[in-house]
Amino acid sequence: MELMKLEIVTPDGVIFDAEVKQVTLPGSEGEFGVLPSHATLVSLLDTGVIVIEKSDSSEVAVAINSGYVKVEEEKTTCIVDGAVALSGEDSDLAKALEAAKELLKSAESSKVAIASAVSKVEHMGKSL
Repeated sequence: MELMKLEIVTPDGVIFDAEVKQVTLPGSEGEFGVLPSHATLVSLLDTGVIVIEKSDSSEVAVAINSGYVKVEEEKTTCIVDGAVALSGEDSDLAKALEAAKELLKSAESSKVAIASAVSKVEHMGKSL
């Protein structure tokens, strides 16, 4: 099974650093997925939710408010202004969902992007 390294960095430091199967990112031109051996690119990230499929096939979701991503064949690095974990074994989901909604609403982004991201966060809360 082919994996890639994913790093998510905030002003407070690295919040995620692991080998993953794939990641779905909220790009400024729309959501897009990245798999191992993806072509190199740099993109702006918009307000939204990063969905990570870990090597054990479990999913982790992280709400972000803005940033950029650098994709290389074997490593993807996300530099974000703010992030809140929505799911994963170490998060208190109810607090994380509320913090994510506040983060997304405070983002300096379009109202459509914010509404879409908040809707996705609320949907994730109902499905977990």
